[in-house]
Amino acid sequence: MKKNVILKIDDVSYRYKDAKKDEYTLKNVNYEFELGKTYAIKGKSGTGKTTLLSLISGLENKYEGNIFYKNENLKKINLDKYRNTYVGIIFQSYNLLPHLTALENIMLSMDISNLKGINKKEKALSLMESVGLDKSLANRRVLKLSGGEQQRIAIARSLSYNPDIILADEPTGNLDKETEDEIMKIFENLAKKENKCVIIVTHSKNVSDNVDVVYEMKKS
Repeated sequence: MKKNVILKIDDVSYRYKDAKKDEYTLKNVNYEFELGKTYAIKGKSGTGKTTLLSLISGLENKYEGNIFYKNENLKKINLDKYRNTYVGIIFQSYNLLPHLTALENIMLSMDISNLKGINKKEKALSLMESVGLDKSLANRRVLKLSGGEQQRIAIARSLSYNPDIILADEPTGNLDKETEDEIMKIFENLAKKENKCVIIVTHSKNVSDNVDVVYEMKKS
């Protein structure tokens, strides 16, 4: 694996089976992802974009071929540790806990990752600031926040344990153009200033036009 490559998809296929279907959602996919870059994975519905994200994140492990994180095969490592340590996931629907405050959502992620030796409240407030949120929003329930503010909390939560890889599934799909531009600026800074690998599944041309590399998926 080349020096800056953090993640390698090596001849991966995924076969979906249920009572009505038995077909390949992905077929012989080969991609490489480097630190310090932003990527867009685009394609029509049904081409396997979200499936690929599930495989990369370790949420799904029944596939053909191999996926390597820093030369380690995901089939041979602890996927719970991988997800809670090295990969941050951001969803279009935010997936925040509505009964918690903005601050509590971020801190809960640190608890799940079993972070020790840090002041979690201070860390969470710092992360809020890093994604452009005023600290005055810290104790507000997330449902009282705008869509853009909730997505920033989701990004801050994904960064709480300092992962190498940020995976985002349609992260700007519910946002207006101005807010989308602001979120993309955050992703760009994560790649360029913090040397993260940012992978975004998207239908947005604006997102695709503002990343370093675009991978397009087509039906097999």
